[in-house]
Amino acid sequence: MKEPTMPGIGRVRVAGLVRVFGASPLSSPGVLPMGRQVVTIGRDPECELMLNDTATSRRHARLERRGEHHYLVDLHSTNGTMVNGRRIREARLVENDVIRIGDTVFRFTDRGCETHSRRTPEERALTRGPGAIVGGARMELLAARIAKVAPTMLSVVIEGESGTGKELVARTIHEKSGRAGPFVAINCAALAATLIESELFGVKRGAFTGADRDREGLVKAANGGTLFLDEIGDMPIEAQAKLLRVLQEREVLPLGGTRPERVDVRVVCATHRDLDALVKSGRFRGDLLARLKEVNVRIPALRERIEDILPLLAHFLDQERATAKPTFPFLLALAHYPWPYNVREFESAIKVALALADHDKLELQHLPHQVQIVLDAHGREADDGSGTHVAVPKIVAPSRREAPDRATLEHLLREHGGNVSAVARLFGKQRMQIHRWMKRYGLDPEAYRG
Repeated sequence: MKEPTMPGIGRVRVAGLVRVFGASPLSSPGVLPMGRQVVTIGRDPECELMLNDTATSRRHARLERRGEHHYLVDLHSTNGTMVNGRRIREARLVENDVIRIGDTVFRFTDRGCETHSRRTPEERALTRGPGAIVGGARMELLAARIAKVAPTMLSVVIEGESGTGKELVARTIHEKSGRAGPFVAINCAALAATLIESELFGVKRGAFTGADRDREGLVKAANGGTLFLDEIGDMPIEAQAKLLRVLQEREVLPLGGTRPERVDVRVVCATHRDLDALVKSGRFRGDLLARLKEVNVRIPALRERIEDILPLLAHFLDQERATAKPTFPFLLALAHYPWPYNVREFESAIKVALALADHDKLELQHLPHQVQIVLDAHGREADDGSGTHVAVPKIVAPSRREAPDRATLEHLLREHGGNVSAVARLFGKQRMQIHRWMKRYGLDPEAYRG
């Protein structure tokens, strides 16, 4: 079935379980939507949600909708049902609860399970295009939004917590914009209020004591390209008026200057603050926000999308050329830890683990202390699958020069619903070349459509 690319307008929001990882790569599909009042989960083929997981009982648990709330009930299973690391008989579920059934881990969502990718985390980890934003359905939607907005001159505000990857998104917008000029970044929070205007807009000789020459500002330096203003919420109110002029008039007036200078610059901003609240408090100009926020992009925190930890882990292992395999407790800790500093902290934790690990496996004790102890804080699960290794697929990024192997081509065809043109664009090839590769492997695009 072809996956939806955007949430439908007026669509009924479906609760359900989003798969994070499992000891068996084929233990379940990527998402298990709750299509009825009561759903039974287990190995029995008659269960509404059947798991191909030997650690799961035939009738393991039941997911129930009672009014506006959802409950998970254990059906006297052999290995128990865990919610946030604790064995339960019955538990009321809330958004982002971490659930373990057998050796498969899920995240509960009541905010639109139907919008999540049906592909498993292993499938998402297997293939990704050059420069792709790594993650599941929400990150795929974000990437699709960026692809549409990037070629325009629309200003963009990127919202997200520290460490979510706001600058990566800004760079991706620039790379996909087709603009020949440079990407110039400035952190508004890192500069003193007395310096930010001269840094941004430049200085004319004699503007103040010590200004012995003309100096180009960052706005002018980004001419023909993209100016990225990180932590825009910390920009002084005086500088905001000059930035508004850049956006409205496409010109900049250096400090001490009398004649505006024309500029062709695309502005992308980022913030972890509530800009609308800053406007209400008088600390941010409403007219500037209206010009900056022509397009709004929000990057979800990692704790809101823990189904992305396996694709992210595969990505960072690939970057480090590492072959070590994570154990089940290692992944359990990654799933339970709240990641207050998001992907930046996640990447650091993986690098620490690789530095401490043996050659063949990543274990719980290799993680930073604050990540290790999260299982103790939740009540360490009695049967933690400590002898189990979880396979993380090797990422195969499409090459523009070499033919892909059969598995890569199959995954790309499945990901794009048999759209040969979309696959061709990933490789920078003509459709005919993709058809030649499909013929070589005996693949039919019709098998991946509909």
